[in-house]
Amino acid sequence: MNTISARIDNVTEMPKEYRNTIIPAPHSVKIELTSKCNFSCGFCSHRRNLKKYGDMDFEFYKKICKDMRDSGVEELGVFYIGESFMVPWLADAIRYAKEIGFPYVFCTTNGSLANEKKTKDVMEAGLDSLKFSFNNSDPFQFSKVAGMAPSVFNLIKDNIKNAYRIREEGGYKTKLYASSIRYTGDQHRQMQALVNEVTPFLDEHYWLPLLSFGDQAIEGEEILGMDKAVRGNPGRLDNMRPPMPCWAIFKEGHITHDGFLSACCFDSSNSWIMADLNKVSFMEGWNSEAFQKLREAHLKEDVHGTACEGCIYGHTN
Repeated sequence: MNTISARIDNVTEMPKEYRNTIIPAPHSVKIELTSKCNFSCGFCSHRRNLKKYGDMDFEFYKKICKDMRDSGVEELGVFYIGESFMVPWLADAIRYAKEIGFPYVFCTTNGSLANEKKTKDVMEAGLDSLKFSFNNSDPFQFSKVAGMAPSVFNLIKDNIKNAYRIREEGGYKTKLYASSIRYTGDQHRQMQALVNEVTPFLDEHYWLPLLSFGDQAIEGEEILGMDKAVRGNPGRLDNMRPPMPCWAIFKEGHITHDGFLSACCFDSSNSWIMADLNKVSFMEGWNSEAFQKLREAHLKEDVHGTACEGCIYGHTN
């Protein structure tokens, strides 16, 4: 799996051994070093003040990483809801994960804080993949959606180009990627022009559908005036998965900054908490009673009455 597309498709695929309520360790886990973010996007909990702000304790990070690696987790994402480039010890987190044997460590960023020093630091620490989330077509749209100064839009483009230069000059192994939401009409044409500008500095770019973000996309849609969000998280646009059973509940772990194991990749309000990893081991949490009940509902393809109801079926009022 040399491309990010292949890795994403591997995680979102649902083989037989994972179509149960008690299952093996997930192939991939995302861990929230911080829940803080300097952006205030309309579809995100940060604008709605639903998310508790805080940073993960580094000693807890090391403890849970060792537990996950011993349990068989292969890929570690050092991000979740927040912006990890706000964390002073991001490079240390990457270095530790590589030291204890994670074959693949990856990070997604909004790109605004990925300056030359920080980018070089994470590459030197052994980061395997750095992906930029790139979803607005011009500085003014960016400012409206993200709540940032328009000038930051061009800063992000510069940071992508500088990351490529730093990697080539330093001989680092870090792959550089970007993803963008695939809208229609003029928005897509404008986004395509922007993607064409940064693609020479990337190993791969891929498109995403407009996701529901755990039923948080309504406000974002109003801001953008774009298409209606798809339900659930189908993965890449070119290889979309059905909304049920949701692969995230079976194939990828998500850990909040305060040590809770969530069932949702978009958990913006701790509504999908399955276990407290401050109190139980990773595998105890991964196969907790709460997780088993939610998986059973997804396998039956009926999530009415669960935390997933709004995401899968949409608003009912």
